[in-house]
Amino acid sequence: MWIHILVFFATFFFMEFMAWFSHKYIMHGFLWVLHADHHKKDHDSWFERNDAFFIFYAVVSIGCFLLWKYEIFELGLAIGLGILAYGIAYFLVHDIFIHQRFKLFRNANNRYARAVRRAHKMHHKHIGKEHGECFGMLIVPFKYYKN
Repeated sequence: MWIHILVFFATFFFMEFMAWFSHKYIMHGFLWVLHADHHKKDHDSWFERNDAFFIFYAVVSIGCFLLWKYEIFELGLAIGLGILAYGIAYFLVHDIFIHQRFKLFRNANNRYARAVRRAHKMHHKHIGKEHGECFGMLIVPFKYYKN
């Protein structure tokens, strides 16, 4: 049981690295065509091509659930839930809190919330795929905590 809890949390925290890595090298790399509309809105739709990236991690998470269900990989459930939990956190922080795609958490104004907003604002100051910074989401560099 403890190994499953440990794997769940390890997966959740590893997903921050995966978000940083895939954002920096994939979204701002060879799949910029899907991510570009997130930096420069060139459409009238509520949806963005960038939203397709969640499908990849959802498929990996579901795959882990299936490996566990069919008793192929015992830790599949813990890993799948860790990926799912990070996806929910990412959605809440990025899409709802930062970009206000749903008008929730508008009054959050603690030190961490301000740092997350500042870091993401610095990321979005570059509308092209080059010269980006702050590719992670939940772990924010200390310089953005300054008042």
